Amino acid sequence: MKRVVVALGGNAILETDPTATAQKKIVQDTAESLADLLTDEMELVIVHGNGPQVGNLALQQAESDSVENPAMPLDTCVAMTEGSIGYWLVNALTNAFEKRKIKRNAAAIITQVEVSLSDEGFTHPSKPIGPFLTEAEAQARMKGSDVLYVEDAGRGFRKVVPSPKPITIKESKTIQLLLENGVVTVAGGGGGIPVVRSENELKGIEAVIDKDLAAEKLAELIEADTLIILTGVANVCVNYNQPNQKALEAVSVSEVEQYIKEGQFAPGSMLPKVEAAVQFVKNKPTNKAVITSLDNLKNLMDDGAGTVVVQKEQVTVR
Repeated sequence: MKRVVVALGGNAILETDPTATAQKKIVQDTAESLADLLTDEMELVIVHGNGPQVGNLALQQAESDSVENPAMPLDTCVAMTEGSIGYWLVNALTNAFEKRKIKRNAAAIITQVEVSLSDEGFTHPSKPIGPFLTEAEAQARMKGSDVLYVEDAGRGFRKVVPSPKPITIKESKTIQLLLENGVVTVAGGGGGIPVVRSENELKGIEAVIDKDLAAEKLAELIEADTLIILTGVANVCVNYNQPNQKALEAVSVSEVEQYIKEGQFAPGSMLPKVEAAVQFVKNKPTNKAVITSLDNLKNLMDDGAGTVVVQKEQVTVR
């Protein structure tokens, strides 16, 4: 079977309307596209983001914080959104499968991702979460507090939190068993729940792991063949938002690494996606990584449209 890991962004699920109804509608549309992607020979894992959702939940927790109803820590908020979005996805996939008479089950698994306390992500917060704000709104929230807001890819200002890199995924073998039994598996939601090893125990820690790096680590551990990272654009671009902007199509690992050195990709936005794609392809020469949009998924399957990262390939730009 061809083993595929698809990483779906949290921003793709929450666009402008944060209600459960609106987010579930987007998840349903996503499930329809993923069901069309599925073949009898494919083993599929879906990793989803939760940046807007966990940020909104953290705000809700802070607003209602009291002795009787204390706010939950960030790692627990990650788990809560992993559960809610996982439920939406499994429910939507189940319905999409039944509509197509696909005899497959879907399941979501709570996923712990081990990180290191010495990771520089704890000293240099970079992961955007929560809603987009104007610069004035961000400045007002930072005043007199230790929270940090930064501009996010020209779309507004967002709160940033520690984002350590994943070391390993504790449930990877369980996920592999599910796949071997034909179960379409939702795992590593929100990048997984960050845990650190302390005195031979795993303990949760306040952070949000980038879902693309977690998807790559999971793909590596379960020996996937293809990593598909879904984002808001059909292609990765260099010289983004400039007159000489170029969209990458087929691109080699060495070319992407050069673009990373040039600072072509925004940290906390496109950079983790291209880093994850490069790392996955470097693990094994036959691996393939794709970065594209959900809307472009059919074109990807039909003729390879999107940004495709391979070991060695001539770059095509348009």
